[in-house]
Amino acid sequence: MGPRTDRRDFLRLVAAGTLAGCSRDRTGSPPAPSGEPYQGKIADMVLHAERPPNLEMPERFLAQDFTPNDAMFVRWHESLLPTSVDSATYRLKVGGHVERPLELSLDDLRARFPGTSLVAVNQCSGNGRSAFSPRVPGVQWSRGAVGNAKWTGVRLREVLAAAGAKAGAVEVTFGGLDRAPLESVPRFEKSLAIAAANGDEPLLAWAMNDAPLPMLNGYPLRLVVPGWYSTYWVKALEAITVLDHAFEGFWMKKAYRIPAGDGARERPDALSKDTAPLGRMNVRSLFVPLRAGETPRRGTMVELQGVAWDGGTGIARVEVSFDGGGAWHDARLESDFGPFAWRRWRAVWMPEAAGPATVLVRATSVSGERQEDEPRWNRSGYMRNEPERLDVVVA
Repeated sequence: MGPRTDRRDFLRLVAAGTLAGCSRDRTGSPPAPSGEPYQGKIADMVLHAERPPNLEMPERFLAQDFTPNDAMFVRWHESLLPTSVDSATYRLKVGGHVERPLELSLDDLRARFPGTSLVAVNQCSGNGRSAFSPRVPGVQWSRGAVGNAKWTGVRLREVLAAAGAKAGAVEVTFGGLDRAPLESVPRFEKSLAIAAANGDEPLLAWAMNDAPLPMLNGYPLRLVVPGWYSTYWVKALEAITVLDHAFEGFWMKKAYRIPAGDGARERPDALSKDTAPLGRMNVRSLFVPLRAGETPRRGTMVELQGVAWDGGTGIARVEVSFDGGGAWHDARLESDFGPFAWRRWRAVWMPEAAGPATVLVRATSVSGERQEDEPRWNRSGYMRNEPERLDVVVA
């Protein structure tokens, strides 16, 4: 989120949406109440908010190469969102600073443009916010605001080429079908510089893991920006607009910004005056939690596992420390599904003594970026990536 005053206004308006208790879609039904499968999601998703829905993936799914569609985390910003969309009447509008404005159905997208697929991590920039100290406001995600999936659709650049961006194009904005309950609330829109939008990776995706997008994950179409935080992955995509000037929308100019320079760090008593928009993800690794009753025992081998990813160069190395960071040992890397996917890793540990123990994990990307020992703090709780801790008691 942006400055404290913007956050306060935003939370007030979210509350208004909760009281409204209705959906933008006129034919669908409201989402299921908490404690039940939530619009096609498994029952043990961690519910952080109902309006707008914010659901965290249970951490056991960190043990899988691909996150199942019914376990992928959910993050919305506006409280009025579609609960059903008629694919026969749905149209994606492409306009603005273009030669040929377009209105495209899903069938048009499939028929007119080459289809493609890639595997990419989808991660909220606030993943791990609950571990920040001092505590910061915002959704208190643990480690499950992330998932890895195969995304299928068409390249954004192909659609922009069909519309014919005019000379002088600067940015491209993206808006979805979700709305706030009050017209005065800024619509959730994100933008990409024209060069980024015309890159090889951004997709307009209609499928996740070879199935239609779940409604809560952006059906019928979402923007996928591999390697970038999911704030840019606009869901239920409705409009793409090419601009001949810099976009001044709230969600770019006020929200989702980090301290400029110094690795997105600042101090609670010295907040940075210069900020910049979030962009690519930094390198990160996570443990799969030990199963209930899986107590490490002295002199007995324990298998540890987890995942690691970065902003698009791929994972070169994962290291594990069994003594709280004194010595580091290489973990074994598993299947490589591409530079934007997470890479699973495994390591074997034989505890030498009973009692409390701390195991750490850190990853290094192909580009040479390594997780930093110094904790990162910023007012919004973004981009956590210090080595992850696994605190256990050895029997």
